[in-house]
Amino acid sequence: MSLRSPLAKARGLGSAKSGTHHWIAQRLTAIALIPLSLWFVLSLVCMADMSHKTAIEWIHSPMAAVFLLLFIIALFHHAQLGLQVVIEDYIDGKVMKITSLILLKFLSFFAGLAAAIAVLKIYLGS
Repeated sequence: MSLRSPLAKARGLGSAKSGTHHWIAQRLTAIALIPLSLWFVLSLVCMADMSHKTAIEWIHSPMAAVFLLLFIIALFHHAQLGLQVVIEDYIDGKVMKITSLILLKFLSFFAGLAAAIAVLKIYLGS
């Protein structure tokens, strides 16, 4: 049993308003991922028996490259938002939580950047 008031328990936990942006961003990326994921999976199914050269030629098309970049951005941002919630909810230590959140941000940014650079490198032909 704690003698602290509910207000004292809530202090330092952040504003209740800050979660709205996070919640909306996660829902918007989820909505964007529905058609992008369907497009990506159907594209892979159609290319199941194609050669490497044909796949490279597919990425050379502007529509495929743009959709792949949109898919990568939405996917990594959505994953980062979801994992952030898991870290905030289940990691107790303040130092460990902050370290995990910083590591998550860097890993998701650099993994997404690497995927986007790979698509752009193929698209631009270099």
